[in-house]
Amino acid sequence: MKQIALSDLLEAGVHFGHQTNKWNPKMLPYIYAEKNGTHIINGIESAKLLAKACNFVKEASQKGKKFLFIGTKRQATNIVASEAEKCGAYFINQRWLGGTLTNWPIIKSRVEALKRLEKNSIGPSLDKVSKKEITAHKKNLEKLNKNLKGIKNMKQLPDLAIIIDQQKEITAVKECIKMKIPVICLLDTNCDPSLADIPIPANDDSAKSIKLILEKLSESIVEGKNSYAKK
Repeated sequence: MKQIALSDLLEAGVHFGHQTNKWNPKMLPYIYAEKNGTHIINGIESAKLLAKACNFVKEASQKGKKFLFIGTKRQATNIVASEAEKCGAYFINQRWLGGTLTNWPIIKSRVEALKRLEKNSIGPSLDKVSKKEITAHKKNLEKLNKNLKGIKNMKQLPDLAIIIDQQKEITAVKECIKMKIPVICLLDTNCDPSLADIPIPANDDSAKSIKLILEKLSESIVEGKNSYAKK
C-alpha cells in the first residue's frame, strides 16, 4: 500500500476542519479534537484513507479505467485541471452542468458542437461572415470551452470520479451515485462520508491541502497507467 507521510499532511494543513457548529455528526470517526471552536481532523485517518484511495486508483488505472476530476471552487480550479492533465484524466473545474452524467447524450452533443466551432475557427471559413457573426461565434466558443474543455475528449461516462468539496458538488455526487460511478471524495467536517465510496477526510478550503491530495492520486493513476502500457 502507498505510504503517506503524516508530516506532509500536517504541513499542508489537511487537518484543519470547519467550525464545530457546522459539522456533520457522521464525520465523528474522522475528528481528532476540537480547538478554539474548530474541529481538528484525525491525520492518521486521512493518511490511511488517502493511501487506500491511491491504491484503488492505481489498480483501476492498471485495468485501463477512465477518471473524472471534479472541483469548481476557486481554490481548486487550477489544481484540478493541472493534476487531471498530468495523469490523462478528464476534468470539470468551472461549472457543473446538471445532467453531465445522468443525461450524457445531451452533454455529448454540446461537446460535439464545441468541436465543430473550434474546427470552423480555423482556416478561411470565417472570411465569408460578418464581424457580428464572428463575435457571436467567438462568444459561443468561449462559453462552451469554459465549461466543457476538460471533457472534450470524453467519449463515454467515466469509470471513477474524484471530487473536491462534497457540499459544493452535491449534484455531481448524486449523479455519480445514480449512474453507479464510484466516488473518491475529499471531505471536510461538514460532509457526509456515507455518500463516498472512499472518503478522504481533509481540509477542502486550503489550496495546499487540495493540491497534496490530488497530486498523490494523480501520481498513483500514472503509476497504474505505466503498468497497463507494459502489458
